[in-house]
Amino acid sequence: MRVAHALGRFGEQVAAEHLQRAGLEILARNWRCPQGELDIVAWDPVERCVVFCEVKTRSGTAFGSPAEAVTPVKARRLRQLAAAWLQQPGSRRGDIRFDVVEVLRDRRAPLQVTHLVQVI
Repeated sequence: MRVAHALGRFGEQVAAEHLQRAGLEILARNWRCPQGELDIVAWDPVERCVVFCEVKTRSGTAFGSPAEAVTPVKARRLRQLAAAWLQQPGSRRGDIRFDVVEVLRDRRAPLQVTHLVQVI
């Protein structure tokens, strides 16, 4: 399990850097509450919206693309977590968006990062 945890942390770091290069401001990483955890919460200054970003990291595609792991049940949970984050005092206001960042780290290929906008 340690390898999977390390791969996930690596993917979250890669995703955060990718989002920052794309012009988003990271507001929170690994935000936790009793209901669960949000990987990345960011602000998109162009769209003026809060972006709740799920990061999915895989070492291969034998079981499908990383984004395929975001099931309808997971999407519903992410919406509930976003509502909890927005209820915090001082949280950024604006429209909201749910994105997925796929990080594919296959030893036989270059690192691939795909930012899927408004997919949940």
